[in-house]
Amino acid sequence: MSLITNVMDHSLDDGYAEAATRKRAAGGTGGLPNTLRARLVLAGGLVLAALVVTLGAAQTHVAAPVVAKERQELIDRIDRETKDADRLQGDVDALRDDVGERQRVALRESGGSAGADLVGMLSGATAVHGPGVKLVVDDAKEADSGDGGTNPRQTADFSDTGRLRDRDLQRVVNGLWASGAEAVSVNGQRLTALSAIRAAGDAILVDNKPLVPPYTVLAVGDGQRLATRFQDGADGLYLHALEQNFGIRATISAEGDVRLPAAPSVIVRTAQPSTEKTEKGTS
Repeated sequence: MSLITNVMDHSLDDGYAEAATRKRAAGGTGGLPNTLRARLVLAGGLVLAALVVTLGAAQTHVAAPVVAKERQELIDRIDRETKDADRLQGDVDALRDDVGERQRVALRESGGSAGADLVGMLSGATAVHGPGVKLVVDDAKEADSGDGGTNPRQTADFSDTGRLRDRDLQRVVNGLWASGAEAVSVNGQRLTALSAIRAAGDAILVDNKPLVPPYTVLAVGDGQRLATRFQDGADGLYLHALEQNFGIRATISAEGDVRLPAAPSVIVRTAQPSTEKTEKGTS
């Protein structure tokens, strides 16, 4: 009990109490300097701080036009480089069209007209039109929301955000081929036996050209029959599951006439008989 009583009677340490008493006796002014020299030093420090702030603001104001000018120069440079890139891309497209046309001419000259037309259609070297189907696939409305990475469609590279993936579009296209499509295009890009559907980030690339959703897939074939076979097939059911489970939007319709452009460039590969002669069974 004596210990508790001592603590209650002396809640403030004696040393602290003596220091507080001495400060009150000296007439302390709450930390402000008492001497004239100290006050002059404090005033000089405040003036110096104000001067530094003022100079900084002035320099910022003076440098603002220079920064704005440099920014505008960068914008102008970006615009010029973008125009140059667009011009070069136009040259590339024109050359690609020229190469494709020369390939189509060579294809027609190398064989009969009917056979060349069939080969040209199947290889994507010529534009085609006829009855078929139109399939429009789009991302989910909540495509940017994500789900924290708990979705079973998540992989090491993608987390589900309601977006159609390259592998999904691959299955859709392969399903149309398997259902009897004679020619297929995606957003105006004609597909051939050498076409590749890949991904770069969240973008889908067809033959290295990025596509923007919605993805319009056109297929030439027996319209209603093609649509029915696709919807009843494994890949059509897969697309239906994407609609039901992940909000992917898709509509398919039979069309009386769909038009597909020719592929930008078709790689022509030929085989030639070997000039070497082998002798077998001679003595």
